Amino acid sequence: MTPAVVCGASLPDRAAANAIIYISELMVTDERRGLFAVLHASSVLESRAEARLGAVGLSLAKLAALRRLAEAGGSLPLGQLAERLSCVKSNVTQLVDRLEADGLVSRAADTADRRSRLAVLTDAGRRAHTRGLDIQDEAERELFAALSHDEAEQLHALLAKISA
Repeated sequence: MTPAVVCGASLPDRAAANAIIYISELMVTDERRGLFAVLHASSVLESRAEARLGAVGLSLAKLAALRRLAEAGGSLPLGQLAERLSCVKSNVTQLVDRLEADGLVSRAADTADRRSRLAVLTDAGRRAHTRGLDIQDEAERELFAALSHDEAEQLHALLAKISA
């Protein structure tokens, strides 16, 4: 089983497995099946995406960080990256450590603020970002291939409605 990831911090396999089992057990009651059905589906889909990304050395958290860096033109101060990922700075520091160890990001001095460090996309990071987006697109196409066009539109509308 793929570990669950929360803002770049992997939960141990056992904790992730227990969370999925707990969600599955809670789905048994009729009055709660809607919420937990959505949570269960989310967990299953997240695990599938993590497995696919993991095959190329990425995770959802790593891809999200690479995406934010690419959107920002290739670099961001670590504090701003944390804000854009909705994470605490210590989690982003660990995430950038992993990205740096993988050669996808480097750290550089921030000329605008001597106290700050920048996370900078490397060429390998740009390629990984592109590959990760391709994997994400492929997974999304496969997911929605199981649905008719009308069902896919309805799902999008329902998800937008409940997450507003």
